[in-house]
Amino acid sequence: MDSDFDVVVAGGGPVGLMLACELRLGGASVAVVERRTEVDQTIKAGAINTSTAEAFYRRGMLPALAEVQQRSVERFQAFVRAQRGTQANGQLPHKPSKFAGHFAGIMLRGELLDATDSDFMNAGPAGGVSLIPQQEVERLLTERARQLGVELHSGTELTGFDEDDGGIEVRVARVADGWAEKMRANWLVGCDGGRSTVRKLAGFAFPGTDPQITGHQALVEMTGSEALRPGWNHTDTGTYVHGPMPGRILTVEFDGPPADREAAVTAEELQASLRHVSGAEVTITGVRTATRFTDNARQAADYRAGRVLLAGDAAHVHSPFGGQGLNLGIGDAMNLGWKLAAVVRGRAPEGLLDSYAAERHPIGAWVLEWTRAQVALMRPEPQARALRGVVAELTESVAGTTYFAKKISGVSHRYDLPGSHPLVGRSAPDLELADGTRLADLLHDGRGLLLDLADDAGLRAEAEGYGERVRVATAACPGRPELAGLLVRPDGFTAWAAGAGDASDTAGTGDTAGTGDRLADALSQWFGAPDRAARTSESAAAC
Repeated sequence: MDSDFDVVVAGGGPVGLMLACELRLGGASVAVVERRTEVDQTIKAGAINTSTAEAFYRRGMLPALAEVQQRSVERFQAFVRAQRGTQANGQLPHKPSKFAGHFAGIMLRGELLDATDSDFMNAGPAGGVSLIPQQEVERLLTERARQLGVELHSGTELTGFDEDDGGIEVRVARVADGWAEKMRANWLVGCDGGRSTVRKLAGFAFPGTDPQITGHQALVEMTGSEALRPGWNHTDTGTYVHGPMPGRILTVEFDGPPADREAAVTAEELQASLRHVSGAEVTITGVRTATRFTDNARQAADYRAGRVLLAGDAAHVHSPFGGQGLNLGIGDAMNLGWKLAAVVRGRAPEGLLDSYAAERHPIGAWVLEWTRAQVALMRPEPQARALRGVVAELTESVAGTTYFAKKISGVSHRYDLPGSHPLVGRSAPDLELADGTRLADLLHDGRGLLLDLADDAGLRAEAEGYGERVRVATAACPGRPELAGLLVRPDGFTAWAAGAGDASDTAGTGDTAGTGDRLADALSQWFGAPDRAARTSESAAAC
C-alpha cells in the first residue's frame, strides 16, 4: 500500500521540528502533527549548549542565532543594571564574571576555563553562542521546516496508530472540532514530550525514579523584588533563582512532588512558594507564563519498536537543572534524522537504525544521572550542604571548572565508533581551510563529507560510487598539518580520520598506516554499499 509520507513526526516542538528538517535534507517526505497552533510561550530552557549550537551552525543557522543572542544579552544587561544600579556614565559598576554554566546552581566562572582544551577549540564560532531561549529555537526551526517543505499540521493531535507489514496508519484529530483523518506512513517518530502518547500506545518500557521535589519557573510582575538576591540562592527551606531577565523566578522545594501536576499554576501558588523559600515578603501581581516541574527521571528501555521510534522527552524525562533537556533532544534528532532518511530512501539497510539507540541511549542515561546528582546537592540537609561545599571548592580550580563545563556544554560526548584515531566518534573539529571556508560550511546540505587534506587521489577514489550520499572536498588546512583526511557523518561526528604521516598509506586502501582503520569500511558502515555502476563510470572518467 502506498504511503502519504515516508515519516510522520508526532510533536512539533524543537525536537520534532529539527528531526523533520533533517529528514527533509535527506530526501524523505515528512508530516509533523502538533496540537498547538503557535509557539509555546511557557518559560522553558533559556540557553543552548555548544553541541546544539554546533548542530545549527552546521546547517547554516549561526547568523540567525547570533541575532537572537544579542537580544538576550541586552535583556540580561538591563536586568543587571536594574539590580545593581549604574554609574554616572551608564556602565556597570563592575564587570561580572564570564558565565560558563552551572552545576546545581554552583556558578562556573569562565575565566577559570582551560582555553587551550582542544574540545572547546574544535567548536569554532559555535562555541560563542549560547543565550538562545527555547521559544526562539522553535521559531527558527518552524521557519526552516517550512522552507524545506515539511508539512506542518498544527492544531492536530495523534490519537492512535496501527502498524502492519507495509507501514503505519496514523489516526489524527483536529483539536478545535475533533474532525478525524488518517495518514499512511512508513515510519512514526514520537517527539511528543514527557507524557508521550506515541510511547504509551507503542508499549515502550519507561523505567526510572519517582519525583521528590516540586519546582516552579515563571515570568511574573511583582513588588518587593528588591529583597530577592539575583542568581541562584540556597536557603534552609529550598532554592530560588531571580533573573537573569526581569521577572524571571524559579523555586525548588524538597518536600515531595505536587499534589496535582496538571492544575493551572496560579499567582497565589507562585507567591507562596517564593515567600517560603526566600523568606522575602514578595507580592506577585501578575503572571505572564508559568510552569510546574519535578525531578521525575525516566528513560525508555529502547528507542525503537518496529516502525515506531522515540526522540527527545518522549524517550527520556528528568529535572531541568543544567539545561540538558532541549540539548539532549536536539542531539537525538541530529543522530536519527539522516539515518532514518537513508533507510526510507533505500540508501542504507534498516540495520543502520540500530546505531541510533546504541549511540544516544548512553548519553540519555548520563543526563539522568547528572540531573539526579544536582538534586542531591541542592537539598537543604546538612550532609548535602557539606557535599555541596566540596563540589563548589572543586569548581574554583581550572581543572574543576573545565571538567564541569565540558560536560554541560556537550563537547566531551563521544560515540563508541570503530577506529583508532582520537577524533573518531567525536564531534568533528571546525577546521579553518586555506580558502577561508570552514568545515561546517561543507555540511549545510546534510550529506556526509570526505575531506581530503593531503590532495590524495587514492583517498578520493574510495568515495567513488557514493554520489550524492557523500560530498568529496579537497582542501588545505594550515592550522592542522597533522591531519590528512576526515570522513564526517551528516550529524557532524567523525567516522574516520587519517594522520598526515599516513597519507601515502591511504592511497587505494584508506588504511591509516596499517592500523586496520579502513576508509572503505567506514563508508560502507554509514553510507551503505557504493553504486557499482557509478563507481565504474567514475573510474573510467578518471582514466
